[in-house]
Amino acid sequence: MILPIYVYGQPVLRKVAEDIKSDYPNLKELIANMFETMDNAEGVGLAAPQIGLPIRVVVINLDVLSDEFPELKGFRKTFINPHILEVSGEMEDMEEGCLSLPGIHENVKRAGKIHVHYLDEDMQPHDEIVEGYLARVMQHEFDHLDGKMFIDHISMMRKQMIRGKLSAMLKGKVRCAYKVKAVKI
Repeated sequence: MILPIYVYGQPVLRKVAEDIKSDYPNLKELIANMFETMDNAEGVGLAAPQIGLPIRVVVINLDVLSDEFPELKGFRKTFINPHILEVSGEMEDMEEGCLSLPGIHENVKRAGKIHVHYLDEDMQPHDEIVEGYLARVMQHEFDHLDGKMFIDHISMMRKQMIRGKLSAMLKGKVRCAYKVKAVKI
């Protein structure tokens, strides 16, 4: 089922998400719905707060980028209770966008390497060192679980330049090709 994506201004996007237990109700269905919602919106990642749930669940599908990044062929994963333990490597600057910030794209500096711990959808633990584009996407999505958005990583001057778009979103004025849940004032 395609779910509405919560847009900038929704309080859940600024909450720190909670870890879940293995008996979380309808978890497999939730994960399937998150993938369907993300794919429908043509995103590469989606965190549970973006569909209104303050829980630590993220889905990522990088297979769509495999022409540009062949190492990502077939990459479609679920991350439950993910936590970044360490960031390292060179800081890399790259443009990012977000399904919760439609129409906004800004350059963001992120670490080139992360050490992460998470559970897969079968609740099996993983402890990995991740580099490159996947590390960037994971940092972006995991930020959502800590109540952060990519615009929190841009300069004050850049924030001033997009203030009009952000204000429009706060007033519920959002136009995009997928179903959203905007703030209604």
